[in-house]
Formats: sequence, structure tokens, C-alpha cells
Amino acid sequence: MNDLDLFRAFESGLLARDAFSHRVHVQLGWIYVGRFPLAEAIERFSARLKSWARKHDVDGLYHETITWAYLMIINERRHKHAGDDFEAFIETNADLLGKPSVLEDYYTRETLDSDHARQTYVMPDKALALKAA
Repeated sequence: MNDLDLFRAFESGLLARDAFSHRVHVQLGWIYVGRFPLAEAIERFSARLKSWARKHDVDGLYHETITWAYLMIINERRHKHAGDDFEAFIETNADLLGKPSVLEDYYTRETLDSDHARQTYVMPDKALALKAA
């Protein structure tokens, strides 16, 4: 599915549950930050994601901190390496798809597992410099 078709399917709520992999999640984030200013992308993507999750009976999976943090990272990297091709973007940003999550560079597991972080955006609580040490 091309970016426009994926965007339309997600916006309309028609994206199938079995089609919504982590890769598709990242691709949709990439699409949104490419189409909208960051604040609008976060607001719009979060609202659509919550709506999609409710429709597919997985609304308990929505995590505000993870959603916002990924969008901010994708936005920063997309602006550093401008381009309109998701495959080229992900080739140079494969850590967005990897395990452990790129967010483990920014957040402790305790924070990401908390109900507070699930319900509201929490600022990163892990110093990147500690990972390099």
C-alpha cells in the first residue's frame, strides 16, 4: 500500500487490525509528520490512533508517551534527512523498528511501564550520556 492509500485507510478507520504492524505504525508517524506541523501531527495521529484502537477493541494498547516520543523522534530525523520515500528513511533509521526499542535510550523501563506514561506524555527520564558510558 502506498503512503496516500495507507493514510486514507487509517484516517477512515478502515485499516485492518492485522495490517497494523509496528512498521506500519512508524510509517504512519512518518506520513503524519510529513503532512502536518509537529503539534498538529501529534494531535491528529493520537486521535486517529485512539479511534482506530477503539474500533478494533484494543483501546488498552494506546500509550501516550510512546506515541508522542516516536513522533518527535521521527520528526527530528525526517527533517535531518529530508526525502519523500519511507523506505529510504527507514533504511537509515532502522533502530525505529528494532528491539530493544529506541525509546529505551530515553526512558527507563519503569517509566514506560507506568500508567502515568500510558495516559499522559512524560518527558524522557534517562540521560543519553549514561548509555555511552
